Amino acid sequence: MSWRGKRKDEDVRASDDDSETHAPAKKVAKPAESSEESDDIVVCNISKNRRVSVRNWNGKIWIDIREFYVKDGKTLPGKKGISLSVDQWNTLRNHADGIDKALADLS
Repeated sequence: MSWRGKRKDEDVRASDDDSETHAPAKKVAKPAESSEESDDIVVCNISKNRRVSVRNWNGKIWIDIREFYVKDGKTLPGKKGISLSVDQWNTLRNHADGIDKALADLS
């Protein structure tokens, strides 16, 4: 038997012994953020499920471009999206003419 197989068996036994003496860690549910607490300002809806908003999160201002979905009658933010800091937003905005030129060149 290779040393890996033997070592794996020892690790399994060691973890079994630990489970008897230590209680498993409990998961704590995060409290749901209510809509009154959020400082979101919806600037525009890009499409049915996409929107641009400005938010204050953890004391910083973010420009959020994100997809949303509806669950149990509530509109919730999805994973697909990007949050830009004010500096990143200003950099993107300063390059808007270059982006427009590239779009015109490709069209």
